[in-house]
Amino acid sequence: MAELQSLEELGGAVETAAPEAPVHVQKLDAQGRAYATGKRKDAIARVWIKPGTGKIIVNKKDFTEYFARPVLQMILQQPIMLTDRAGQYDVIATVTGGGLSGQAGAVRHGLSKALTHYEPELRAVLKKNGFLTRDARVVERKKFGKRKARRSFQFSKR
Repeated sequence: MAELQSLEELGGAVETAAPEAPVHVQKLDAQGRAYATGKRKDAIARVWIKPGTGKIIVNKKDFTEYFARPVLQMILQQPIMLTDRAGQYDVIATVTGGGLSGQAGAVRHGLSKALTHYEPELRAVLKKNGFLTRDARVVERKKFGKRKARRSFQFSKR
């Protein structure tokens, strides 16, 4: 039995192909819109984008009316501003659950995912800035024998 010196001797021509990166393709519905679901805390946002004038509608209201605080409006617009797509897409979102901060984060997450469905080449920019990552932090559940999740009842010696 002779010792093998290389892989070629083992099985002839062994191919070592590099694993290919997944190819992302455009995903549109029958109306030419891209859809994605975004989540943050307890909020869930369903987001549709289509080519348009840049209107952003959240729960049938203008986003400046729905999210009155400028910080929440800024959070919502981050993916559009980062990719220089302001005024190119109309965004329609329906949000349920959670508070306003969680809802703004959910719409941002859904909008980022929808942008990657419409323009797959934007994925690298959005992923690098962390907009495609679902923030998994949620409220900790209340435990029995405690006042809140970790807060105990006040101790009394007598």
